[in-house]
Amino acid sequence: MAGVHSRLHGSGSMSTIALHVAGTGEELVFAPARLVVAGYTGSDEAAVEEHIAELAAIGVPRPETVPAFYHLDTGLLTTEPVVGVSAPGTSGEVEPVLIRHQGRYFLGVGSDHTDRDLERDGVARSKAACPKPLGEVVAALGTEVSIPDWDHVVADSSVDGCPYQKGELAALRHPADLLDRLGPVDGDFALYCGTLPLLGGEFAYGAYWRIHLELPGGPTLTHAYETKQRSE
Repeated sequence: MAGVHSRLHGSGSMSTIALHVAGTGEELVFAPARLVVAGYTGSDEAAVEEHIAELAAIGVPRPETVPAFYHLDTGLLTTEPVVGVSAPGTSGEVEPVLIRHQGRYFLGVGSDHTDRDLERDGVARSKAACPKPLGEVVAALGTEVSIPDWDHVVADSSVDGCPYQKGELAALRHPADLLDRLGPVDGDFALYCGTLPLLGGEFAYGAYWRIHLELPGGPTLTHAYETKQRSE
């Protein structure tokens, strides 16, 4: 099923996306009021600080808070198989995505696609420059952010067919912890919950991305997308 998008006129834009709930046949018409991307969400605080220092050494500004939360235009959210980017120096990554829809929570798989060339000018700007891919199939969690086997959820990604990331989400803060730190959020939202280290330690700038999230006992959430550079 293809994602359905609608732009609403005003100060921002709202993305309306059709989602499937795994194993139920239920469909959601998801129109989030907020899109938030969390950064520096590793559960090992010393390792996070080391990573921040490494980025600062190459000119990437330190975040004001850890974890950091970037509030983006909901129109960036997309389930489309092809997404447009404005520059060649962009890359994606696999992320668990916490979704709240009409008082219920769901877990999805997404990619915080980012313009790496813009990161030195500001992380928020680099994230706002790219669409945020999201898989159409989500796992139902209920009315609470309860994921008992969080530490054993496995995530991986590949770019142009080459392995890029792989590991268990024990390396990341639990979404409930991130939600507590984010503070009150009204209405429906999508929260990108951070990512795993890169297998090769360096960003890849390929065209074909595949992201994968496997919950113990199921379901498995997968999404694939291609980036195309816009002519503008």
